Amino acid sequence: MKKKRVSLKDIADKVGVSTALVSYVLNGQEKEKRVGAEVVIKIRKAMEEMNYKPNFIARSLRYGTTQTIGLIVTDIANPFFSTMARHIEDEAYKSGYTVIIGSSDETSAKSDLLVETLLNRQVDGFIVVPAEGCEDCLSQIIEDKVPVVMVDRYVPGLVSNHVVLDNYSASYNATMHLINKGYKNIGLVAYKSYLIHMRERVRGYEEAMKAKGLEKQIWIKYIRFNHLKTDINKVIEAIGSKEDNNIDALFFATNTLSMAGLYKIHSLGIKVPDELAIIGFDGNEAFDFFYAPITYVKQPVDEMGKEAVRILLDQMNGSKKISHVNLMSQLILRNSC
Repeated sequence: MKKKRVSLKDIADKVGVSTALVSYVLNGQEKEKRVGAEVVIKIRKAMEEMNYKPNFIARSLRYGTTQTIGLIVTDIANPFFSTMARHIEDEAYKSGYTVIIGSSDETSAKSDLLVETLLNRQVDGFIVVPAEGCEDCLSQIIEDKVPVVMVDRYVPGLVSNHVVLDNYSASYNATMHLINKGYKNIGLVAYKSYLIHMRERVRGYEEAMKAKGLEKQIWIKYIRFNHLKTDINKVIEAIGSKEDNNIDALFFATNTLSMAGLYKIHSLGIKVPDELAIIGFDGNEAFDFFYAPITYVKQPVDEMGKEAVRILLDQMNGSKKISHVNLMSQLILRNSC
């Protein structure tokens, strides 16, 4: 026989108060409604003892909120995005929100489907890492006045909140560090993408090379997202055999590119930094355990997540302000260059 769901009335009867008082406590209105501290403690204790589960569908109909946030990242298996998701989840929890997470795999079709699915679940707002080609979908939810914050990257031309890294400065500073260390034939490995964050990382590299009179040495290899291993293996093999421009330093534009490149560098026996200097993007435990710990661009992922939640909550609470937050990176110096 199915166990009867515990109701607000059951809690009220147990404590000896009205269902209205229980509702005030459940919805965080105890101070506003001047419910006594002792009564609040008793109600919360009764909820816990009776294993009370709020009916969020009924709550959403009554109050127009489900206390849920939809988070769409590109790949939750990527340590950068899983760490970001953790910070977003923790920050949202402080304000009584649950986060529902999905991965777009950098495809607009899957991103659009996730948006539709989460809208059907009546999430109160979105934090989105935009995939290439998802402009129309994001434009529509913005037009429909669904609260949304773009994070890690944004879509130029869309009037919306975003929290991103200053990718140009991050890339410029990393490249300049290699140049100042005496490296001249510096290569950049980046994803083949029109997304703004990748374009800015490429631009930062190019401008640093030009600033030091090395424009003729500019060397960029673009990797296809769905052919990561195949493409990057070809790049590293060409460097190892000295077939391609005698590269003496490499800057990887993302965490996944860094890891794939390091695997191949290690398998070919290329000595770091004696034969090839390396700078990666985003921290990774593997960077520490590599025989020459890897210098890398560190993003303030915790601040990025917290700012995204703060801005989204402000918007869900009625704020009309559009916020653009650009965070600075830090170059963590290790032995690889």
